[in-house]
Amino acid sequence: MFTREEALSLLRKYNASEALVTHAFCVEATMREFARLQGEDTDYWALVGLLHDVDYGSFPEEHCTKAPELLKEIGADENFIHAVCSHGWGLCSNIEPTLFMEKVLYTIDELTGLVYATALMRPERMQGMSVKSVKKKWASKGFAAGVNRDLITKGADMIDMEIPAIIQITIDAMTGVQSQIGL
Repeated sequence: MFTREEALSLLRKYNASEALVTHAFCVEATMREFARLQGEDTDYWALVGLLHDVDYGSFPEEHCTKAPELLKEIGADENFIHAVCSHGWGLCSNIEPTLFMEKVLYTIDELTGLVYATALMRPERMQGMSVKSVKKKWASKGFAAGVNRDLITKGADMIDMEIPAIIQITIDAMTGVQSQIGL
């Protein structure tokens, strides 16, 4: 298995935008927290989160279809590649998330963007953020309009969790890396 350093190097090779790298850190942290709560391999889940958009910066029109080629550069196996590509199911990929880990990634990818945007609107950023504050922003369709709330809802159904619980786990995870993600 490859290291986080190798994964981060690959991510940066194909994603010059610091915003995309920051998003990857948000997803990485949230995947790590979900894995911890499930008693799963936190490093593996985190690496899937870190590399989920590996191809997006350089190949946005080929998102999730170029990823397998790039991931093979660091020796990612087919299971890892499937997990990464499944987060785009129905949008840019026909690879359905089947494992719980893949369903979590599908669910939290967009949600991390909403939580991040919510934090940017608060003077205290992540500190003391509540589910209620995120849900309030969720209800405002003009706020973070690029965040697909329907995907989050669909993902919540797939993992059989209530959205407030998923939001809380995401807040907790992102609070843990707030300095790394600029919040």
